[in-house]
Amino acid sequence: MTTPPRDEDFETLLSYIKRNRGFDFTGYKRPSLVRRVRRRMDAVHVGSFGEYQDYLQAHEGEFGELFNTILINVTAFFRDPASWQYVAEHVVPQVVKRKGSGEQIRVWSTGCATGEEAYTIAMVLGEVIGQRSLSERVKIYATDIDNEALRLGRHGVYSLKDVEPVSEDLREKYFERQDGKFVFRRDLRRSVIFGRHNLIEDPPISHIDFLVARNTLMYLSPEKQSSILAKFHYALGEGGFLFLGKSELLLTRSNLFVPVDLKRRVFAPAPVSQVNPARLLQRVAANPGPEGEDEQRDDSMGDAGFESAPLAQLVVERDGTLALANLEARRLFGIDRGDLGGPFANLDVSFRPAELRSKIEESQRDGEVVHLRDVEWRRNKETRFLEVQIAPVTGREGEALGTSITFSDVTRFRELTTTLENTNHELETAYEELQATTEELETTNEELQSTNEELETTNEELQSTNEELETMNEELQSTNEEMETMNDEFKSRTDELADTNSFLFSVLTSLQSGVVVVDRDLRIHVWNGAAADLWGLREDEVRGEHFLNLDIGLPVGELRKPIRALLETGEPQTTTLKATNRRGRAVEATVTSNPLQDGAGGIEGVVLVMETTDK
Repeated sequence: MTTPPRDEDFETLLSYIKRNRGFDFTGYKRPSLVRRVRRRMDAVHVGSFGEYQDYLQAHEGEFGELFNTILINVTAFFRDPASWQYVAEHVVPQVVKRKGSGEQIRVWSTGCATGEEAYTIAMVLGEVIGQRSLSERVKIYATDIDNEALRLGRHGVYSLKDVEPVSEDLREKYFERQDGKFVFRRDLRRSVIFGRHNLIEDPPISHIDFLVARNTLMYLSPEKQSSILAKFHYALGEGGFLFLGKSELLLTRSNLFVPVDLKRRVFAPAPVSQVNPARLLQRVAANPGPEGEDEQRDDSMGDAGFESAPLAQLVVERDGTLALANLEARRLFGIDRGDLGGPFANLDVSFRPAELRSKIEESQRDGEVVHLRDVEWRRNKETRFLEVQIAPVTGREGEALGTSITFSDVTRFRELTTTLENTNHELETAYEELQATTEELETTNEELQSTNEELETTNEELQSTNEELETMNEELQSTNEEMETMNDEFKSRTDELADTNSFLFSVLTSLQSGVVVVDRDLRIHVWNGAAADLWGLREDEVRGEHFLNLDIGLPVGELRKPIRALLETGEPQTTTLKATNRRGRAVEATVTSNPLQDGAGGIEGVVLVMETTDK
């Protein structure tokens, strides 16, 4: 097959994009890649790749438009419903059954775009194992190269048109409605971890039980596809499944996977004993040629690939003799070429960093691959984490030849995974704290009931940006200003009331007649200066006292009947009594009882006006 000629201007443009934005598109198929770049060139009226590079330098915003055109980000909930039904009925139950009731289920959705596919996986798993187990046992790693698409996926907010493929029953179970949108439930959202990952450059996520890569590989060159397939094979644990899109047929040409259901594009990883270890290791770490070319390489090329593979690998014969050790293994474990052909048990690597002798016997006895995960190894004051895979090596007729031991350094992946999970946990904590803050605000600001819907909407947006927090603070500031205005009004009214009381006090003080105001229980509320001058008691001595219990020169007991008559009829009463004023002089007191009316016209007390004349 003839390779199409390379356009040097186009390759220079790709190098510029990689250098300035970190996006490496060199592994994408050239025809489709050129077609999408030209689509942007036509949109901005640029004729050549060199001119378009100059345009990118002058217009920073064009990078986003270009990446959206190249990456496409076409996705949907339950895309290809028949395939998803097969996965839900046959694949997921096998994964759950194999993992047992307490083990974690790990899923990897590559090229997840805005998250619909990852949330589809969550719904399918939730229907099989239950929503509670979904949040406790499942980790769905949703990865993509597009940061903007990942940001939208983390929010999990979709329109009615987006969720049309989701049945009404699943919508009610897994989504919450907010302002006409559908938001994936927060308590289940924590099972989905979004992160940026470049399939071509970054190491694979390991220990995966179900790997979904739908219509992702179809855009890549055969060389990159071969490399990524080897990564997928490494990522999937024993008994795992690979789910591809309808447009991807390349696995029919690969010996790394065997079809489970070719029509629905479901595959399982081939046993390690059926895969050339050297070639597999080379594919995982490098970018080898297409599958067909690789099959035709001679033994010397295979030996060279095994020797230069970046992963350490040993091969031990059935009798315990170390048969092969590649360059990386010799460097890591201090193995000399003179150790080849000698007993493996005599070498430090047989028991450090992990006890391998018993595992080799187990692998040979059972004929199965033995995995040692997260093996801690301290070397030169540095702690590394290794994954060790011990696999039986068989001949063409199925006879046991020995054991292959592969050491993979997963320190970087472990650190990335820990960081990603910690970040996700911190984000969830921030969501919970923001939700608690929202509830407190709603309780404290009951007077803002009319704006609750707007506050709830703002709170949802506030979960991801500080700018939205500032918006809410501005609203609260506006409310505080309104409350200050109300306080000013209350203060003004209080001053008016104080002036009125002062005026009434002046009036009562100026009257020459004694004035006493009592309530319906005849408790004294007002006792003016003239009354104090008549009977010798100050206002503070009589306030709150029962009027008829006063011991003064006025026979107050004789006023009981007139007062009661006034309270019953509302008619004023005048009574003349013989009395003795505070100076001991006999006087004749005329007491006029008047009703004290409330705002509704009822009688709430009595106003007694006392005038005296000397006998």
